[in-house]
Amino acid sequence: MPYSAHPYEHDPSAPSYGLEAAEVLGISPARVFKTLMVDVSGKLCVAVVPVSGSLDLKATAAAFGAKKAAMADPAAAERRTGYVLGGVSPLGQRQASPTAVDDSALEHATIFVSGGRRGFDIELAPADLVRLTGASVARLRAR
Repeated sequence: MPYSAHPYEHDPSAPSYGLEAAEVLGISPARVFKTLMVDVSGKLCVAVVPVSGSLDLKATAAAFGAKKAAMADPAAAERRTGYVLGGVSPLGQRQASPTAVDDSALEHATIFVSGGRRGFDIELAPADLVRLTGASVARLRAR
């Protein structure tokens, strides 16, 4: 399962960590995916969506078989994953959570996700991310 590590100098004043990664690494924002923790009916779940868009909470709830979803409490997300916000990786979380990956990931040979800290991305095949996280694939991004 090949992957590549992409460290870069993170600017703490960057308004969007994911868009910063795309710019610094010289890649399309459609290939950089953010890891968001969501509260789905009281259960923490992971949604992986392109940084070029936003999360559709209704679609995310449906992907997990629920009626409602909301963004998770930031402190709860950090405790659950072991990562600091802006550096949450879908891989290697302290406690695994149900995961869904936006279907647009499959349009690319490789995508970039956080490697667990700000200023560090991992490039891998979307199918490998799905397999490693046991994720489902669904449309999660807002139209």
